[in-house]
Amino acid sequence: MGPGAGDLMTVRALEALQGADLIIGYKRYIELLAEFIGDKPVISSGMRHEVERAQMAVREARSGKLVVVVSSGDAGIYGMGGLVMELAAGSVPVELIPGVTAATAAAAKVGAPLMHDFAVISLSDLLTPIDTIMARLEAAGWGDYVIILYNPASSTRTEPIRRAREILLQYRDPLTPVAIVRNAEREGEVVQLTTLQDMLTVKIDMLCTVIIGNSQSRIEHGQMITPRGYQL
Repeated sequence: MGPGAGDLMTVRALEALQGADLIIGYKRYIELLAEFIGDKPVISSGMRHEVERAQMAVREARSGKLVVVVSSGDAGIYGMGGLVMELAAGSVPVELIPGVTAATAAAAKVGAPLMHDFAVISLSDLLTPIDTIMARLEAAGWGDYVIILYNPASSTRTEPIRRAREILLQYRDPLTPVAIVRNAEREGEVVQLTTLQDMLTVKIDMLCTVIIGNSQSRIEHGQMITPRGYQL
């Protein structure tokens, strides 16, 4: 479904919704899609019920229904796509419809920060050990990648973002530009540009995408740019 704005959902995704016999998804995403769903049959549930939603989708598809499972962003990037495929195990055909993910939606809001190599890392340790996450940050920091952080912090999980900043300060100038985009392409959108040294003074939560520049990233005329390397 993309980041949330109706005009950033692909035509193919819209056609899938219109052709579905049943739509299954996280209740917040179903609410955002209400105008496109109409009176289609819907099953929704809350956070941390991803496995149950995928199991239900596969079960309904095996009965002959054309089922749409809703993901935000791109279903194949931290989305429901892989989980549905694992559970389907070839018993029913599964099509992934690509969408605009948070990294590119947030990047477009602040300029062109992803013009060179970048790494996307989730700071949620719900499914990945925190030591593994930190090791990946070390590698991305050493490699001078632009870094996009998904799931950067929650009300009970604030330590990983602090540790991420400490790790990257070992490899980057404290004045490295950082963009924090909250609710990208949704109601309540907030876009803020700051620096690596000051990023923790900005409110960061699960609705945010954090973009940390590399050694060449800079702010020009209020926009964050990472040069591709062209001779200008």
